[in-house]
Amino acid sequence: MLEAQNIYKSYTLPGQKKIEILKGIDLAVDAGEMVTVVGASGSGKTTLLNLLGTLDTPDSGAIMFNGEPIFREGRYTLSQKSLAGFRNRKIGFVFQFHHLLSDFSALENVAMPEFITTGKLNPAKSRAAELLEKLGLENRLNHLPSELSGGEQQRVAIARAMMNSPLIILADEPSGNLDSKNSSILYELMANLSKEHRTSFIIVTHNEEYAATADRRMRMEDGLLHPD
Repeated sequence: MLEAQNIYKSYTLPGQKKIEILKGIDLAVDAGEMVTVVGASGSGKTTLLNLLGTLDTPDSGAIMFNGEPIFREGRYTLSQKSLAGFRNRKIGFVFQFHHLLSDFSALENVAMPEFITTGKLNPAKSRAAELLEKLGLENRLNHLPSELSGGEQQRVAIARAMMNSPLIILADEPSGNLDSKNSSILYELMANLSKEHRTSFIIVTHNEEYAATADRRMRMEDGLLHPD
């Protein structure tokens, strides 16, 4: 479903030498597969997610979705507008900090991606309610983020990521601010969603215990990705 081929990425800060972050990453993920990526801080895990999610541009290599190239020969194959539309429809994001809109309810936050795509609010709210109920938040639909616990906020973020039925969800330390109980609930929810909807997950985490529960665990080290 997703394939990255020989991905390189480096950064050059003003007055500093070039820093190589990724040094030839190869990764293939099947539909419905959950892959976790572990590794030391600063090893390039978040950089990899940003590249796979088309939020940043590789120096070289190729990125394919369902066999179609999204990035090759040093450039994206879509215009910026088309790329943004592709990202909204096909890729879901869950971050360590939930990034919910503070002035909107849980229901409105989850409905937002579909509303942006279609301009139709009521159908978007209907699907948002279904997702929130599936994640055990049927009594929190009209609560603001400030009225939700940390675990509830992350479940809202997962529902938002699922809203447009993406091919893949990229999660960057999704349990980083949660206690062990809520972390366990969160990983179980993601595993169930992966199997039920055939949605692929790539999850960056420091939690070795939960990383081991995935279909496949990878380790980022020295700019390369290895089976762990």
